[in-house]
Amino acid sequence: MDLTATVTAEMTGISLRSVNTIYLKIRQRLAEACEQASPLNGSVEVDESYFGAHRVRGRRGRGAYGKTIVFGLLKRQGMVYTEIVPDCTKATLQGIIRGHIDPASVIHSDGWLGYDGLVDIGFDKHFRVNHGANEFASGERHINGIESFWSYAKRRMAKFNGLTKRTFYLHLKETEFRFNHRGDNLYLVILKTLRLNPL
Repeated sequence: MDLTATVTAEMTGISLRSVNTIYLKIRQRLAEACEQASPLNGSVEVDESYFGAHRVRGRRGRGAYGKTIVFGLLKRQGMVYTEIVPDCTKATLQGIIRGHIDPASVIHSDGWLGYDGLVDIGFDKHFRVNHGANEFASGERHINGIESFWSYAKRRMAKFNGLTKRTFYLHLKETEFRFNHRGDNLYLVILKTLRLNPL
């Protein structure tokens, strides 16, 4: 039901501290379930996004100062996988792509230099959309799906009025879990997850 810890504490009579502890443990189990997902295949969109405070004056450039960088992979009409990364270099992004996308997949990306050379490492079907030239979609060439997920994730996290670096990962993975089970009965999915891996 996505109730806050405060509302849950009032409804159940359990202390707010205990509710927060339980919520934290549940998010850890959801994160573990997300990390065990099998590699994505088919048509996969890749993109990076930046989470955190609004841009600091005088700081420009990709990612801007002080933001958390998240790299995302989305199977079209399917699941998303996210990972917090230290930077958007070719080595970082391609390492994640190699570990989480089947080489027979079709990859769609924007024109960022970090995606250069995917064909050289075995991803023969790589298509780009050039946002710098105001190109956002050309037939099947687009990354609208992963950009839609970023929008969903940022709206969801804005409700928490700021997250600490310590808990950001767990909230990110909860958002990923909710997105991946958007058509399912989330209550039953979480119960099954907790039976396999109790708190």
